[in-house]
Amino acid sequence: MHRKNIRVKVKKQLKYNHPNWKNLKKKAKKELLNQVTDEVMKDYDYSQPVNLPIEELTGIDDQMPSKGIKTLIEMAQYIDNFYKDNLFLLDKKRQSFPEIVDQELKFIEDLFDDAIINSLIAPKGYSAPHRQIQPYQLFRMEILKVLKYPEISYRKFCTDEYFGRERKQNRRFVRLPLNTKRQIDHTELSHFRSSLSFTNLMNILVYILHYLHKSGCLENSVVHAVDSTELPSEINYPLCTVTVGKKKIRIYSDFDCDCGRRRKKRDKSQYVIGYRMHTLTAINPSTGHTFPLVSLVGAANHHDSLFLKPLIKLAQSMGIDMKLITADQAYHDSDGSVLDETGVYVVAPPSEKAKLPDNVLEFPVRVTCNDSCEIPMRIMGCSQSGHEFGCNAAPGECILEPTCQKSRTIAFDNGYFQPIPTFHDTAQKAIDIRKNCERPFNLIKKREGLEQTRVRSQHGVVARSTFTTIVTLLGILHFPLYTSCKLK
Repeated sequence: MHRKNIRVKVKKQLKYNHPNWKNLKKKAKKELLNQVTDEVMKDYDYSQPVNLPIEELTGIDDQMPSKGIKTLIEMAQYIDNFYKDNLFLLDKKRQSFPEIVDQELKFIEDLFDDAIINSLIAPKGYSAPHRQIQPYQLFRMEILKVLKYPEISYRKFCTDEYFGRERKQNRRFVRLPLNTKRQIDHTELSHFRSSLSFTNLMNILVYILHYLHKSGCLENSVVHAVDSTELPSEINYPLCTVTVGKKKIRIYSDFDCDCGRRRKKRDKSQYVIGYRMHTLTAINPSTGHTFPLVSLVGAANHHDSLFLKPLIKLAQSMGIDMKLITADQAYHDSDGSVLDETGVYVVAPPSEKAKLPDNVLEFPVRVTCNDSCEIPMRIMGCSQSGHEFGCNAAPGECILEPTCQKSRTIAFDNGYFQPIPTFHDTAQKAIDIRKNCERPFNLIKKREGLEQTRVRSQHGVVARSTFTTIVTLLGILHFPLYTSCKLK
């Protein structure tokens, strides 16, 4: 915890006292970073406990729920009342663009309402008459890049090769005039991403989730799941390394990213420098279809379990109703705190390292009252302290009945006795379907190109991952594979 706290203090110094950090050359960054780190280490008191919230220690304090984030219900009302609030009713008839021939782009064209998108992502003090390029145009350009050109850089994307006068479909989709050479520079896209607040990003995501909810894909029978994936950074060498105890603190030019262990893969290194994206998905048990909903992006060195509560609370602030989440062993609710704080049950495969409580037989799981009892007990329910078991003996069956307590409480753990015991039928079904939540990552990283993030800041990765999630959801709404999910 002290290592994380030191890192937080260094980041604060750089962010607030040196706002021109990104414009410095590498040599100047090294000198400044060594100076700031020496000052923090010199004044740091290891005897004091670390009292920072877990969101700040993990670097996701900028990705927390805020009052400005709309719920799904609020978004539906906002869309319905958007034009009714105008003094003069506007003509909402959409203009057809024959230049757009791609079927997926046509679908998106019919779905998007530029005026509503502008209202959700426009900065404070926004004035349309004083802008040549509107926010909705930049958003459309980001969507087009993720959808059709994920493998190329932003600098190459903003050229005549993709937006010349002969590229009528692309120009029309992003609302550029066909009779001029006017283009959007890659620096404008960069400034657009950096200007979007987390509230803006979540509201535009809720705007798309609203249509997914309206299509019937997010029906009440869905099971939710949580998983994570690595997002490597292009930055591979630390500018500063500090040893604390027997471990090291590495700080890179993108000081929000870090070096962490990745899951064992044959063709990749054991370590990854960058971020991890923790994503909440919805799984339809009847079809197996999986829909990514919302993500948090944190440095790669933090344990996955630290992001479970913040991710659930963020989803709840967006109006996503969850009752049961299935996940892998990294997201155990071993003490029941997730259930206590959020009201959501988490089911994960039992950890191999979990020890069985006394007087519990493993296969099949049977609980007895004490060393002398051989009659399996029945589960009565659970409380804040754990699972409660009661005597299941018939009258006169147990010779220990006069002296037996006839009840027992087993505390929550990361083995068989999670808030929903893994030997329960519901838990087994949730664990069996968990692997489905890995499918969206294949789309997000391979088809939509998030594996090459091409941005060098945590906020940029958050924006890029949000756009990628939106494109994945648009594909789910459009492709015939999901014929059961048609817009009503």
